[in-house]
Amino acid sequence: MSHSTFLVFALSLLSLVSSAGGRELTYEELVYRMIDLEKISVLPEDGENCAQWSSYDRRSQYDSESDRYVEWSANGDGDGFIREEDGVQVLAEMDGPGCIWRIWSARADSGHMKIYLDDDTAPVLDRPFQEFFDPDNGVFPFSNLVHTTAKGKNCYIPIPYQKSCKIVAEAGWGKYFQFTYSTFPKGTTVPSFSQPLLEQNRQALANVDCCLGTKSGKNPVTQYTDAKTLTRKVSAAPGETVKIARLRGPRAIVFLNLNIHLKDRDEEIQALRELVLQIRWDDEEQPSVWTPLGDFFGTAPGINPYLSLPLGMNEQGFYSLWYMPFRKSAKVEIINEGSSPRSLDVTISHSRLNRPVAEYGRFHAKWHRDVLEPAEPERWPDWTLLKTTGRGRYCGAHLHVWSPRKGGCKEFAGEGHWWWGEGDEKFFVDGEKFPSTFGTGTEDYFGYAWCDPQRFENAFHNQSLNEGNAGHISVNRWHIADNVPFQESFEASLEKYFPNRWPTVYAATVYWYLAPDGTDPYLPVHVWERLGHWMQPKE
Repeated sequence: MSHSTFLVFALSLLSLVSSAGGRELTYEELVYRMIDLEKISVLPEDGENCAQWSSYDRRSQYDSESDRYVEWSANGDGDGFIREEDGVQVLAEMDGPGCIWRIWSARADSGHMKIYLDDDTAPVLDRPFQEFFDPDNGVFPFSNLVHTTAKGKNCYIPIPYQKSCKIVAEAGWGKYFQFTYSTFPKGTTVPSFSQPLLEQNRQALANVDCCLGTKSGKNPVTQYTDAKTLTRKVSAAPGETVKIARLRGPRAIVFLNLNIHLKDRDEEIQALRELVLQIRWDDEEQPSVWTPLGDFFGTAPGINPYLSLPLGMNEQGFYSLWYMPFRKSAKVEIINEGSSPRSLDVTISHSRLNRPVAEYGRFHAKWHRDVLEPAEPERWPDWTLLKTTGRGRYCGAHLHVWSPRKGGCKEFAGEGHWWWGEGDEKFFVDGEKFPSTFGTGTEDYFGYAWCDPQRFENAFHNQSLNEGNAGHISVNRWHIADNVPFQESFEASLEKYFPNRWPTVYAATVYWYLAPDGTDPYLPVHVWERLGHWMQPKE
């Protein structure tokens, strides 16, 4: 069976598993959530959330008495833990039912990491921390779910628990950790993780591991019901808005492919920021998708080939596999804000919905820079990635960095440091004052470590461009099983230590699902701001 055929088979099986009702989740269903792009479009239930334990600097605190943030820029992010107990460090404690989706470290060593589930006195996993990330000689023999990328160690093996989870570390475990986990609504039943793996569990992991290794970007239309595909060539004159498709619902766009022929690198950079992809759902006044064409597909500036699960650029052009439901209509347009005419080959596939349309959120993707920054001055150096209200799910971001000033990782602020990526990610869910996700560094969030400029591609995180940490850097991170649900509001920020005049300039494209009555505050950005993004700022 070819990789592409196997991918369709596995995703078809996943669709059947995910459509099963009830609150009893099998291990296989949890595993297949890692590749279920329809599941993340379903609006979250009450009691569903995602959070993270990490080694962030515990000097950063929120003081409820003064309603102020204290030492918010503290940056010693390698050694934080909850407490010491019986000669070990307690790194994480969670109440169930829940599931660990991702374990990351920048320096995993030989000291043992122990994971206790459901108040059991014996750990279900008790191994040197470094073995969690070694697919050849470690705990989990799956090279796409477990990998080291540009010095960042990643483990995407689901570890579910019914009642509780406690993670402790013995001396010599290393430095820097992140444990990302979901908590399911009360009444959910999940199978607690066990070792050795049952055969059906091992096979599910092997199937998903194979799928994640394929990352072909091929049209998955055969897995969907009543699927239809339209293909057309479109031309957009300067200043023209061209309709690509007007679809009638209820349906979902399941595949989008665009191909544009440009003569050289300079024209790529220019055209892909001048052209805009715009999508309106259900006759909404403001578009839910508004982003420069190249940035929408997860990399910038220009064409930087890479393959990931929901987005990529390959020899067939740019592809999107995001699942995009709508009730009445979908209006897909290309806007040409440049001075030259452009031609594109476009393919769109759409299908019938598998659930009542009221259960789905609407897909949003917006490009921005330097907007909706925190009002509290003591929250410096937080740079807002996304701010939205309503009910939905945060599903990831692409970050384009322009940082032309040379410098090394060990040079920090006040000491001539020019490395852009020190800042932690912080996710505030439903108005919480202290973020339930507090990371350890920007490059850590994107799955690597130690400012390694190596290009890499994975299903969930990529560095498609890095000019030696001095110039353009393009990174992305997708939250699929580990998406962040919210009921009322969501705010995500990255710490950005250096102002634009340094120069260190950010542009973000953010992806999320939102209920139709939610608020998306991001408006179109003028073409001169998009094109001037990487120019040397004036003092």
